[in-house]
Amino acid sequence: PAKKAGIGKSGIGGGSLVDGRGDVFSPKELWANIGDLKMRYLDWGGDGQPLLALHGLASSAHWYDIVAPLLRDRYHIYAPDQRGHGQTTSAPDGYDWKTLSDDMVGLMDHIGLDQMAVMGHSWGGNVATNLAANAPDRVSRLIMIDGGFLDGRLFPGATWEAFSHRVRPRDVTGNREEFLGRLRNQLGVIWNEDIERIVQTMVYEDEDGQIQDILRPENHAQTIRAMWDEPASMTMPRIECPTLIVPAGPTLERAGTEFAQTRRRMVHAAEKGLKNGRVHWISETIHDIGYHKPQELAQVIGDFLAEG
Repeated sequence: PAKKAGIGKSGIGGGSLVDGRGDVFSPKELWANIGDLKMRYLDWGGDGQPLLALHGLASSAHWYDIVAPLLRDRYHIYAPDQRGHGQTTSAPDGYDWKTLSDDMVGLMDHIGLDQMAVMGHSWGGNVATNLAANAPDRVSRLIMIDGGFLDGRLFPGATWEAFSHRVRPRDVTGNREEFLGRLRNQLGVIWNEDIERIVQTMVYEDEDGQIQDILRPENHAQTIRAMWDEPASMTMPRIECPTLIVPAGPTLERAGTEFAQTRRRMVHAAEKGLKNGRVHWISETIHDIGYHKPQELAQVIGDFLAEG
């Protein structure tokens, strides 16, 4: 049988985190039974307004481990492993926007909260936007962290085949050292022990010692089908709450690429489609802004939520 890699029973691999006040603590690892799921989520504590933090595709709740401590003095953050991710049930279906939204409504009901601010990174931004569109009374404010605006139909020469190839599962082949070595090379100077621990919560080691994504390929396929069939252009006009798009501005060497220009068009289209939305670019960063510029990201999130 396969074994999960990376994290211990505590949920953070036995480590400790330091918040913005310099306090050392660990988030609580909690569980909720929601429909067909046994959902794991991290409760970061604090007395501030509640904030739901949704991770990206083939990621985990731990993506927020660096950012959440910087917001903990002002917000009470709940970060779930979504359906098919992390330690939550790997359900064989339910990766459409309606079911994913219902999962989050179920978590809010479990916690006992009628309404929350919601932020989502990457594909989690799509889940967050659809939650706001499908359950408008449950979302007070919305933050899309380099995600939620990806619209496959806005790529040049857009076809389903081209889009599904572009967003195919990442390469996680090899053993643990090979997997970590590739990421270490990709992330360069920003690589640290926290990131090394976090990325291992998204994968498992199979019986042959090979690393595999926890998100199964057949479930990944369902998520990208939803992204194509119900793109951002269908969701944005249905969102009523104040919304902030926080895209990652490309590094200087990538600023002039076709992909960077296409992303700008997508961000502009999403902003135009929102009734009450605006954009704050974080310049010269990577898709995983929370790894590279967590302080700046936390500041942008905090400033926006403080307006509510």
